[in-house]
Amino acid sequence: MKYFVHLLLLLFVLVLPEKMEAKLRLPAFISNNMVLQQQQETKIWGWSESGNSVKLKASWDNKQYATKANSEGYWELKFNTPEAGGPYTILLDDGEELLLENVLIGELWFCSGQSNMEMPMKGYPAQGIEGGLQDLMHSKDDQLRLFTVKRAALASRANDVQGHWQEASPGTVADFSATAYYFGRYLRELLGVPVGLINSSLGGSFIEAWMSAESLEGLSDLPIPRTQEEVRSSTHTATALYNGMVHPFLGMNIKGCIWYQGESNTGRPESYKELLTQMVSTWRKDWGIGDFPFYYCQIAPYDYALITPQGEQAVNAALLREAQAQVEDLIPNCGMAVLMDAGLISDIHPRKKRQAGERLALLALVDSYGLESPEHRSPRYSACEQRDSMLILSFDRAGLGLDRTRGSLKHFWIAGQDKVFYPAQAKINRDKIQLWSASVPKPVAARYAFDNISEGDLFGVNGQAVSSFRTDNWSRDEIKFFEKHEK
Repeated sequence: MKYFVHLLLLLFVLVLPEKMEAKLRLPAFISNNMVLQQQQETKIWGWSESGNSVKLKASWDNKQYATKANSEGYWELKFNTPEAGGPYTILLDDGEELLLENVLIGELWFCSGQSNMEMPMKGYPAQGIEGGLQDLMHSKDDQLRLFTVKRAALASRANDVQGHWQEASPGTVADFSATAYYFGRYLRELLGVPVGLINSSLGGSFIEAWMSAESLEGLSDLPIPRTQEEVRSSTHTATALYNGMVHPFLGMNIKGCIWYQGESNTGRPESYKELLTQMVSTWRKDWGIGDFPFYYCQIAPYDYALITPQGEQAVNAALLREAQAQVEDLIPNCGMAVLMDAGLISDIHPRKKRQAGERLALLALVDSYGLESPEHRSPRYSACEQRDSMLILSFDRAGLGLDRTRGSLKHFWIAGQDKVFYPAQAKINRDKIQLWSASVPKPVAARYAFDNISEGDLFGVNGQAVSSFRTDNWSRDEIKFFEKHEK
């Protein structure tokens, strides 16, 4: 009961802020220490008394802008931001002055997903970040700004969130998303401009929780809550996190989004491709700033049998990774960071968050900011050819080929028409792989690391891991695996 009362109070604060008081008020993320996207028409908004004139003057050009609060007390102002720099001030006046200080102009990114995005630099209990303490001690940077959104799972669409902007330092970074921090740090190092990161993530969440009711039509059987009482789970209730943790930011000019989610949807991989595609399309439409960049992490290897109830068959997370890989061809202006070598078989929260953040940043630096680089994406399986007793696999995005210096490849399996898979011998020949097995004289299908726990051992010369994949579309019930590894 106590929790329910608290939730109702939070809902009142977030959904109806304009009714709280007449004095000039802004959303929590439009405040001191914030970062605004550079060289763009930017909108800020807030609430005042109905009919009040609201004026704005920014210190970078001292131009004055004015508008009036509508009948609900809501107002918004648009203005152009300069090149990256600062700090600046923004003076707002509706008869009572409000001064925003220490404002930077730079690159602003929205960071979302479930626990592997939420996982802080200090780690979770009994779950650490590789190199986390050392990186924390070097994290002080007043040009890197952090905003963490407090959990808010709501049946109604909120207009505000709880949180505040902070400068990066060991004390503030410790509680901030590790994946997002490494992403932002890499941008700072190579761009040399201020960077703002908004972390809006929640562990254990379904993708449906981050989607609007309109975007879920025909794609999910999860019920849409009509009242707050129907939000029975903050992580599993469709639309609840979109309402509370995404909707308030709509209209804010961001550079793009990074996303790390999927573990909670491994039991329903057949729908994930459509859900993620629709989520991105709807976010872009709702934000109203065009097809902004969207970069996401492919989920890493983990033994899902550890969390599977006794007597039930563990999911095959490779099917979810397959869906994630297919999305790259469905969404414009997007990219996927492969994490086949950055998992943790015994824990769903891998330690290697630097790899996740920096691989996302590499996609952004080349594709969104135009930095010159050799092939920066993971090589991708493209075709399979049968040649006598051998299969020849081809890969694209492998300009210098596949890396043959890392030792033997241990995670390839091939099958004939009987659909029985045997371990395969593998040989790299530039951007192709030859596969064979004495047990399969006429192979027709191949799989690479297409399970929960295989850690990737196939890389491009560029150092990027190759995603798990299969050349067939056979169901789990159709296939068998011969367990003895042949030499």
